[in-house]
Amino acid sequence: MSSLNEPHGGELKQLILSETDSAALKERALEFESWDLTERQLWDIEMLLSGAFSPLEGFMGRADYDGVLDNMRLANNTIWTMPITLDVTEAFAEKVSDGSEIALRDPEGVILAVLTISDKWTPDKKNEAVKVFGSEDTVHPGVNYLFNNANNVYLGGTLQGLELPRHYDFRELRNTPAELRAKFQKLAWTKIVAFQTRNPMHRAHQEITFRAARQVEANLLIQPVVGMTKPGDVDHYSRIRCYQHLIKQYPEHSTDLSLLPLAMRMGGPREAIWHAIIRKNYGCTHFIIGRNHADPGKDSKGNDFYGPYDAQELMEKLTDELGIKMVPFQMMVYVKEKAEYMPVEEVPEGLTVMNISGTEVRRRLAEGLDIPDWFSYSNVVEELRRTYPPRDQQGFTLFFTGLSGSGKSTIANALMAKLMEIGGRSVTLLDGDIVRKNLSSELGFSKEHRDINIRRIGFVAAEITKNGGIAICAPIAPYTATRAGVRADIEPCGGFLEVHIATSLEVCESRDRKGLYALARAGKIKEFTGISDPYEAPENPEICIDTADCTPDEASEQIILKLDQLGYIKGGK
Repeated sequence: MSSLNEPHGGELKQLILSETDSAALKERALEFESWDLTERQLWDIEMLLSGAFSPLEGFMGRADYDGVLDNMRLANNTIWTMPITLDVTEAFAEKVSDGSEIALRDPEGVILAVLTISDKWTPDKKNEAVKVFGSEDTVHPGVNYLFNNANNVYLGGTLQGLELPRHYDFRELRNTPAELRAKFQKLAWTKIVAFQTRNPMHRAHQEITFRAARQVEANLLIQPVVGMTKPGDVDHYSRIRCYQHLIKQYPEHSTDLSLLPLAMRMGGPREAIWHAIIRKNYGCTHFIIGRNHADPGKDSKGNDFYGPYDAQELMEKLTDELGIKMVPFQMMVYVKEKAEYMPVEEVPEGLTVMNISGTEVRRRLAEGLDIPDWFSYSNVVEELRRTYPPRDQQGFTLFFTGLSGSGKSTIANALMAKLMEIGGRSVTLLDGDIVRKNLSSELGFSKEHRDINIRRIGFVAAEITKNGGIAICAPIAPYTATRAGVRADIEPCGGFLEVHIATSLEVCESRDRKGLYALARAGKIKEFTGISDPYEAPENPEICIDTADCTPDEASEQIILKLDQLGYIKGGK
């Protein structure tokens, strides 16, 4: 474990032990209580151990946590805007106490670090959400993670690093802060402006970054996030291939590309300050902050979570203390008459402004439509088309949900026959009873086991979808949160359509071919959906069908027509 002082960035905390000390600690750590790191914790620990989160020397204790929430400062008054905590289950927390040492492992069981616990507490998550993100709305990815993914007990303490998490992709582009500082020094780069991105870069981004570097007479570091970003974002493999094409558009030897293994929180202004601190640790002297930095968009009522330039305003107030300067930029738009990009607020009145949103890019990719050269480079577009082919070439999942006896299985079987008649893709039916027999035979019908069963179905469907096939899933799937989790797993792989078979309880019970409702009414079947356990009906399914007044053939034809309308199949039959 060491500290490094370089001309740029100040003191760098590197928490990896020497080889000798590491070997000795690893042997002792085999006897410690062991915690398997979650995905976000795995990214956080890489940033901590490498020094990218300097001056932190571990997961935050209670005093630092409270200071960050209340004042955007650590207990020693140093600016820090985002809580970095190790969340664990109540059961695990009961096994440890202040002073305990625990081994932190990656998914393969490798011990990456040892945490010496200084604090253990149960946070007020609503308070954290409001103070950090300014909202309790779970449409915000950071709030949703806090409420629905993070465990309920926090542990704080210092870390002793044994090794960094291993990556096998794009290794030439992965640099620790110390490595990147050394590289800048070797290249004699004395002023470096960093650009943060989690999206593919197009001509407007290239124009912003080129202008920013020229404005401050600096070299440029493009440092995209390759950890957790906003759900639905383009995967980092595709994005990096796009960046590798784009970087060739800059003057030779002026620009570098390096990857940032960060788990974003989408925290708007606070996140912008956090990103600036991280870039200072990597040796940068300037940081570009544009419009809507790290912004999750609109809340559930259609209001913006943050103002478009809130991040710039906060950075302006804190720049002197941070030790890294901001290069602010407005939104860049293409001006037709001038055939060039300009900041939107500098466009003369009467000229034609052209812009394509990210949503519009995705629509054009999905429908196989043209993306103009003024918007992006042809090799970048081609790379995106490889990842996002037109919908009629994508895999997709049809996820049925409805009460027992609603007609899900019958319609699913009719639909499978129609899709196989059309041809062009493999079709797999994951019916509730079939899955219970072959995939989940050991599970019961408690809420926990039902969730596990549905997530297993979702996992298989995601693999089918990813490989260009059609998955038809027909479980009861009574819980909204579980269905949302399956959607989140599948949508990055291809299409996802929720099909609500909205047949009423009375009709379903009147059918009752298996006699299950009668047994449930008699109390002989516990936790039966619709009788003794709730069914949470979808609010906005892509397709809604009531089988009380239509046949399975008619219902399956409705779905075929919807698939045709959305472009997943061409011409029906």
